[in-house]
Amino acid sequence: MSDPGAGPNAAPKPKGGSAKKRNLLAEQELRLLSTLVLLLGIGLFLALPFVLSIGSVVFLPLTTAVILSVLLAPLADRLSAWGVPNTLASVLSLLIFVAIVVLAFSAILQPAFSLFDRLPELIEQIGARYEELQAEFAWIANANDRLADLVGSSGGNEVVLAGPSVFQQVAISAPVLLLEVMLTFLMAFFMVEARGRLRRNILFGRTSFGTSVKAARVLREVQDRVAAYILTVAWINLGVGIVVALGAWAMDLPAPIMWGGLATLLNFIPYIGPLAMTALLTLFGLGTADTVFLGLIPPVAYVVLHVFEANAITPAILGRRFTMNPVMILLAFSYFTWIWGAVGALLSVPILLMLTAFFDHIGRPNLLGFIFGEPLFQTPLIELDAEGNTGADAATASEARPG
Repeated sequence: MSDPGAGPNAAPKPKGGSAKKRNLLAEQELRLLSTLVLLLGIGLFLALPFVLSIGSVVFLPLTTAVILSVLLAPLADRLSAWGVPNTLASVLSLLIFVAIVVLAFSAILQPAFSLFDRLPELIEQIGARYEELQAEFAWIANANDRLADLVGSSGGNEVVLAGPSVFQQVAISAPVLLLEVMLTFLMAFFMVEARGRLRRNILFGRTSFGTSVKAARVLREVQDRVAAYILTVAWINLGVGIVVALGAWAMDLPAPIMWGGLATLLNFIPYIGPLAMTALLTLFGLGTADTVFLGLIPPVAYVVLHVFEANAITPAILGRRFTMNPVMILLAFSYFTWIWGAVGALLSVPILLMLTAFFDHIGRPNLLGFIFGEPLFQTPLIELDAEGNTGADAATASEARPG
């Protein structure tokens, strides 16, 4: 019996050589497209700071509102589950957040203003401590003078340009700051209030069911990860602030609640915040203590507490889910601090968490492997069998094999 597929009009079967050639061309095309995507990403990374800094009046409130809406959405959902209307639940969640922020800053700023009156006394005390240290290390100054005599130095007149005072700077920036705060809270309210419609649009507004499910998972993962991280870190930092306040009270430092509040707020900024807290305690300790040794006790005690918290308590509570590369944290911190200053420093870790959760679902770029010839993304777009055929060619080849 003759094979009906063996007639003169039968299509020729693909040969192995042509299939491998098509696979090679497809891989080259994919690598070219990946290179273009990588170059566009690098260009966007370098150009984005200038765009965001110039348009900070728009982009900074928008970014802050997005993070606030992610943080406040679980609270609004809980209030809605208790029977509170959606709009009222959104307003209440925002008011609770504002009340916490106002109480925190009042606990810090009010004692800080009273300590500001003692600033001349502290400066005089720090000068006395400096003279003591200078007398102990006078040989370094003598060596520096001798080196300057050998090298030679030329003096000249210095021109000092008078700049605006602190109060003038505050008066100039107050209207812009007020506008940004109002925009932030308004956008955060509308985002929290529209969270249900956004979820329904993501689920039912897609043409593909698989795309809808994946988009909903990304949204839920971003919200859960950022909200859980901020709330967990807030509780840890509150505990650190309580310990610092108790330690300041035990060491008879003035305004222990202020020191506890500063420790809580600065601990939200990885690495840089604890360093700033250590510097403040060092300056204040040297300015109020009778000796240098007693002045260094508060900063040393805080450093011991921070080392224990950062290496034992925080990793044990957060776990591996929220573990991030320290290099990426510092990069995000410097990147967003360069763009938006102190507010960008506070937003750097939540933004990094959102990007990490997003790339966990769409795939992280394999930058190092791409340099050595691997695909840019680990998801294989072209799957080859043992003989170098693609998925379709492998099916054809398996049908052509005997048996």
